[in-house]
Amino acid sequence: MFELRDLFQWDRFITVHIIKIFYWLAIALIALLGISGMLSGLTAMAISPFGGLITILVSLAGICVGVVFSRILAEFILIVFRINEHLGAIRDQGTMR
Repeated sequence: MFELRDLFQWDRFITVHIIKIFYWLAIALIALLGISGMLSGLTAMAISPFGGLITILVSLAGICVGVVFSRILAEFILIVFRINEHLGAIRDQGTMR
């Protein structure tokens, strides 16, 4: 678990814990932007029904792509830190002999 003293020590990484917060913030931002796009699509339907429908569909696709991309990015960052932990464990095993 993340503790306040971890901020002042370099033995543990805090990014692993903080990345989850950034992931959920990114999801909230993606959802808000998607809802905004859909509302503008509904507004545009008064002028051009086909254009408004396209805007709504693009907004839905943007939400899906944004969620998947943010998850991939968060997992990539976590994998990099996990690789570092495993390499540290391998290094520690080598120095015990």
